[in-house]
Amino acid sequence: MSAHTKGDARRTALLEALDLQLQESSLESITIADISRRAGVTRSAFYFYFENKAQATAALMEEMYDESIAAAAFLDGDGEPAERVEAMVRGLFGAWERHQHLFRAMLDARATSTSVRELWDADRQSFVPHLATVIEAAGGHDNPAALASVLLELNDRMLERLALGGDLTRDELVDTVVSIWLRSIYGVHA
Repeated sequence: MSAHTKGDARRTALLEALDLQLQESSLESITIADISRRAGVTRSAFYFYFENKAQATAALMEEMYDESIAAAAFLDGDGEPAERVEAMVRGLFGAWERHQHLFRAMLDARATSTSVRELWDADRQSFVPHLATVIEAAGGHDNPAALASVLLELNDRMLERLALGGDLTRDELVDTVVSIWLRSIYGVHA
């Protein structure tokens, strides 16, 4: 096994161990020693790959980011705007459901780490140009990039409400988000 392959295997083992730990407890209660022990590597190996737990959590978010990209692709599909927007929102909320433990940990990491918060913001901003193009094609807004940013912030906030709890059910949140997107972009109701 080459040194590169061995290093990739250790990094993967650390991320898998962190993912399992997050399914059992909060990011705050997990220690580097817990993660390293579960991965079968030393604590120094953890620090070779990650600055801290927040950075490791951000690395785990790559899968959810990829699922978010797949959900955003529904906006470009065939069908009526309502169908496409609903498919996108449901895809995003579905990704959240598959990774609830990770999303909660990422909220904690974002709150305590400037670099993770900047990464979170950059990931969200990476969707703005595509969404702005969709908005511009619909022809209903003077500043498509600003509307795209606000709609993406709305998605973040609604996923946060799901993670932390609130007064609305998942279906109520989905229906309301879809309605806001449709009204804002296309001037129609869900």
